[in-house]
Amino acid sequence: MSDRLRGPSANILKRPAACGLLWLSLLSPPAMALDITSLWDFGNPALSEQRFRDALNGASADEALILQTQIARSYGLRNEAERGRALLASISEAAKQASPEVRVRYALELGRTWASAAHTPESQTAETRETARRLYTEAFETARDAKLDYLAIDALHMMAFVDTAPEAQLAWDLKALTYMESSPQAEAKRWEGSLRNNIGYALHEQGRYDEAMAQFRLALAAREREGKAERIREAWWMIAWTLRAQGKLDDALAIQLRLAREADAAGKPDPDVFEELELLYRAKGDETRATAYAAKRQAAG
Repeated sequence: MSDRLRGPSANILKRPAACGLLWLSLLSPPAMALDITSLWDFGNPALSEQRFRDALNGASADEALILQTQIARSYGLRNEAERGRALLASISEAAKQASPEVRVRYALELGRTWASAAHTPESQTAETRETARRLYTEAFETARDAKLDYLAIDALHMMAFVDTAPEAQLAWDLKALTYMESSPQAEAKRWEGSLRNNIGYALHEQGRYDEAMAQFRLALAAREREGKAERIREAWWMIAWTLRAQGKLDDALAIQLRLAREADAAGKPDPDVFEELELLYRAKGDETRATAYAAKRQAAG
């Protein structure tokens, strides 16, 4: 479920030598025409890494640094946090001399190597959490001062991986939502679907199902404005998941069956949908169908 919870966001050639990047950053003005979002496929970090490596050709000094922070992030999504930290360490001196965006992205990605959706609870210690807190705070403050609202919101929402109690996660996500709502920047508004999803999840975890449902429906509206079918299906999944928790099994079942058909038609069978169908049929006393969907879930991985 972690991939459904964070990010508009979930946790990218040969890299130039750090000393060369430092020298170039002192001579070249930052060029922020780079569209990082279009290069990312969070479901395929290896493909994303190759795209970032390809984009290094012809990149400015700042862009090259930004691209390398994203390569580091792709490692983290593949559970290679140490490899990501090593890459970031190689550009740390250059990043200190670069633009605010570089410094923000550097701190964000270094923070994600310590606390993110890719980390298991057992891997987290007081020390790793405090390291991540320091880095996310640094990223937020730098982004806030530079009016990089999209990145400031990213830093705020990552704090929910540092303070993981549902009440604390809710507080951080509400703070990020307030920041988004006050921002005049269109890019910042792209966070609405993810933030409302996260708020709904935290409310659901507290058993506040009616409030969670309200947030999930607002998240669905935001996803529909974005127009991405897979994100829309995820939003409907959260609604159906909450309907099951409310005991509205038939309503939940109708949605999950539709999602199963849509995912199959898209060539992306969804094990989370199959798991919910298994649970729903089991709750309705239909063990035959429950067992069938359990098998489908296992087959889908």
